[in-house]
Amino acid sequence: MISNGERLLFLPLGGAGEIGMNLNLYGLAGKWIMVDLGISFADDHLPGVDIIMPDPSFIVDRREDLLGLVLTHAHEDHLGAVPFLWPELRCPVFATPFSAAVLRRKLQRDGAAPGISDLDLTEVPLGGNLTLGPFDIEFISLTHSIPEPNALAIRTTLGTVLHTGDWKIDPDPLVGSTTDEEALRRYGDEGVLAMVCDSTNVFRNGESGSEAEVRACLTDLVSQNNSGYVAISGFASNVARIDTVAAAADANGRSVAIAGRSLWRILEAAKETGYIDADRQFLSDREAANLPPEKVLYLCTGSQGEKNAALARIATDSHPHITLGRGDVVIFSSKIIPGNEKAISRLQNLLVYKGVEVVTEADHFVHVSGHPCRDELARMYQWVRPQIAVPVHGEARHLIEHGRLAGELQVPTAVVIENGDMLCLAPGAPKLVDQVPYGRLMADGNALVNVASPVMQARRRLMHNGAAFVTLVVDADNNLVADPAVTAQGLFHPKDFSADGDAGLVAAAAAVRTAFTTFTERSRKDDSVIREAVRQIVVRSLRESRMKRPVVEVQIIRLESRVEPS
Repeated sequence: MISNGERLLFLPLGGAGEIGMNLNLYGLAGKWIMVDLGISFADDHLPGVDIIMPDPSFIVDRREDLLGLVLTHAHEDHLGAVPFLWPELRCPVFATPFSAAVLRRKLQRDGAAPGISDLDLTEVPLGGNLTLGPFDIEFISLTHSIPEPNALAIRTTLGTVLHTGDWKIDPDPLVGSTTDEEALRRYGDEGVLAMVCDSTNVFRNGESGSEAEVRACLTDLVSQNNSGYVAISGFASNVARIDTVAAAADANGRSVAIAGRSLWRILEAAKETGYIDADRQFLSDREAANLPPEKVLYLCTGSQGEKNAALARIATDSHPHITLGRGDVVIFSSKIIPGNEKAISRLQNLLVYKGVEVVTEADHFVHVSGHPCRDELARMYQWVRPQIAVPVHGEARHLIEHGRLAGELQVPTAVVIENGDMLCLAPGAPKLVDQVPYGRLMADGNALVNVASPVMQARRRLMHNGAAFVTLVVDADNNLVADPAVTAQGLFHPKDFSADGDAGLVAAAAAVRTAFTTFTERSRKDDSVIREAVRQIVVRSLRESRMKRPVVEVQIIRLESRVEPS
């Protein structure tokens, strides 16, 4: 059994070597805390799956020593896995008010996991403190693209670690407070052992920009269309952007209409915690349908091309209340998340074919990133002055470049690690002391399944190669009663069939019948032997005829008494 003993350990199980699925562990004196528990969204190589998340097996096996889960902020890649994985952990959860409000709504929506109603959620005030065993934690307010992003200053007897979470430096965030520079400088003066830091925009020079600049641009763009519908799509969690859309609507004599359930949930949380005026009225898409186009400003989900989101339904004319066409404008107030390029391009093309004008960040200043660019990273390192830099929240290229930048900024040591690497931060020089198993789980219907499971391997094979089904009817003497029946799905095209059926299927059936005559009497009595032999015969036959290796299922029907063939 791995023991963390009198060592200060850092162990990422998600988010190091990738963007998303953040799961970070800190260990000391035999106890652990978890920072964040997020999801990512699946791509086409996982058919039928929408959500993936880190495998927490390492800490589940040690959950008696897990003191709590501390959430830095309310983005899906930092808390989205809680409804799925908390029943395996059953530890206290700590979050600031907005994150807690969002999580409560997610538990109501996604809380099908047994025992999720027992979750112990504690709200921590902004700038608050928390003690969990050997860890004294202070929440430090930062700025990001969602309210209440927090860095965590984790004090221990072996040194202080600053875990930044996601952040940027926005002098005018419009919603929420500015970065608590004083607290960061204070920790830098006291001495910080290590900073575990966001790497997302390490390749971008300069600064990420301010939400106030986006507000001015969006307000101007809406004013340029004074006769048609205008729709804006962005990340639902960006409360400042929601407020910006409301301000742009007010300035142009329009009413904001919300299209998308996730936007309504974020609005509820923002009103509950005071980030959106509780008296501010937003229309539903049904209500907006009764207003003239020049009086409506739609705010829609679906900026990443999600197939079931509001904007995709609008683009395919399947939305029940919104129809856009020539003279209307759709503004994508978001960036393209890597991996979503095809889906977004497809969505934008559908809109253009309808005559809609599409505006993106390539055309105007309609989006600002929530992550630090190089100048902001430099300022953070100047404030905190850690002895050790540990880049996270990035792919390998981001982490390596971040480590290089930290060296240029005079950080004595930069350590680039990946998921599963157990890093000893103290005592002594930082060093890798173990490599623990890690992986990915997927939400597949109402089940959690390992991404590498045989189920997904079979599903991918079905997607690429189709399936064949063989039925054998065997009499009491273990002989075939009739020719094998071979059918297929997703393998043959209509043109492949003649009056006698597909030649490939006919050949496969003949190969099975011929082979069956060579089986020994003992083999004919063993269904498992027959199934495997027939499976291999059909795969080989269809590979020759179709150059495919389909999934093959073999059904054996045994008759209790001998049936004479007709």
